Amino acid sequence: MGRNLQSRLAGSGERLRPVDLARAHGLSTQAVRNYEEAGILPAAGRTAHGYRVYTPLHAAALRAFLALVPGHGHGTAAAIMRAVNEGADGEAFRLVDGSHAQLLDDRHTLQAVESALRELERTAEREAGGGSGVVGVSGGGSGAWPGGGPGDGSGPWAGGGSGPGERAAGGRGTGPGLSGGPGTGVGSGAAFPSGGGTFIGPLARRLGVRPATLRAWEDAGLVRPPRDPRTGYRVYDEAAVRDARLVHQLRRGGYPLERIAPLLDRVRAAGGLEPLEGTLRDWRARLSARGRALLAGAAELEAYLRARG
Repeated sequence: MGRNLQSRLAGSGERLRPVDLARAHGLSTQAVRNYEEAGILPAAGRTAHGYRVYTPLHAAALRAFLALVPGHGHGTAAAIMRAVNEGADGEAFRLVDGSHAQLLDDRHTLQAVESALRELERTAEREAGGGSGVVGVSGGGSGAWPGGGPGDGSGPWAGGGSGPGERAAGGRGTGPGLSGGPGTGVGSGAAFPSGGGTFIGPLARRLGVRPATLRAWEDAGLVRPPRDPRTGYRVYDEAAVRDARLVHQLRRGGYPLERIAPLLDRVRAAGGLEPLEGTLRDWRARLSARGRALLAGAAELEAYLRARG
């Protein structure tokens, strides 16, 4: 393949110096030589005195590479060009397909985030209309004791063992409960978080998951509830509830935990859900720009393949 390509280069007529290719694309002559040595450009012919001689085919290869970089990244674009120049077109097409598949996967991720945020907004609107806030435990509102009152066994710690379904400093579910027994009830000092928020039991029921699931999300770094300074129990404040709901929506959409973490980082970096809309717009714009870049790169790559023959 290399000898046949060299023969076509030698007979292609027009000769180009390294500086000719460099100037046409705002590059240095050293960059052009580096691209040749890396296999991004086909090997150049040489004059009797050893000077490199490039041709329009080299120019087409350089145009293809530079057009591929914005959509595929430098490393993948270089690998595509090396595969083409080595005659391994199938490998080059596989790399191209991989970049398109990654873009499609990123679009699905964005759609999942947008869907989760819309669901969070609808949930917040329903709760606001029903008189219970996002956190809704401290203050004794309608969301404080879902399914019952404090002391009838159906309060926020019902079904969670001897405590609020929580793991205190000494172990899991060891705190004072509300489902009966001496010293239980609001007067035990563990009925409400001291700084507002909600315990793990009520939040788990609200989301329709088990407390162990919330703990697993915390272990994965997805939800970060602070601890009540008096009891050591997890207290899900507004930010932690928001994160838990977003994780819940994405998990329902089939996304693994390791793919959810970067999305939550975006939410936290934006300072909440409302400011995230600007981030989402930028995200959509970047995906569209990558899509167009992939198309532009494909067009130049096809032109190079035709020129190469």
